[in-house]
Amino acid sequence: MPVSDEILVKRSQKGDHISFEALVKRYEKKIYNLAYRIMGNKEDASDVLQETFLQAFKNLASFKGKAKFSTWIYRIAVNICLMRKRKEKKMLTFSLDVPILTKEEDEIRRDLSEDWSKNPLATLENKELRKTLSNAVDLLPEEYRTVFLLKGLNGLSNQDVARVLRISLPAVKSRLHRARLFLRDKLSQYFREYGSRA
Repeated sequence: MPVSDEILVKRSQKGDHISFEALVKRYEKKIYNLAYRIMGNKEDASDVLQETFLQAFKNLASFKGKAKFSTWIYRIAVNICLMRKRKEKKMLTFSLDVPILTKEEDEIRRDLSEDWSKNPLATLENKELRKTLSNAVDLLPEEYRTVFLLKGLNGLSNQDVARVLRISLPAVKSRLHRARLFLRDKLSQYFREYGSRA
């Protein structure tokens, strides 16, 4: 049975480098993938990965366990990514504002005329579809993409995403919803174009 993060953290805080290495091995792939999707290239993703664990190691003594270790490490990684993006001024700047807000809990809704999810082409085995989806994710503005990646790629709960990004739960839900609407529209376009080629 694998040792919990909490135990590995406590051992690491007492100077057990093997336990810290176990934490690195447990999270390095997830952190790298997240950094790659935010930064857009392998070199920056590798730098973010190294800097994330370096900062985690330096600040491990101050980790009190109020949040989960995974939340803490993701927060470090996301902060590093966003600081680098700001420095490089690579932030994408277009809006995903969706018109029509309903009164029911201010949830954002939009009339989507087609349901592409029932299309037989909607399989991730389709390389062209995977590329279309990946490109669409890359087009998301930073604040929406980060929420989408933490939730979708890394499987964090909405509450954990809120903790990582230090935003409210409604903000997480709103950003996630807008990201999904944007991606759904992009995939709908793909299926329309694919259908016209067939």
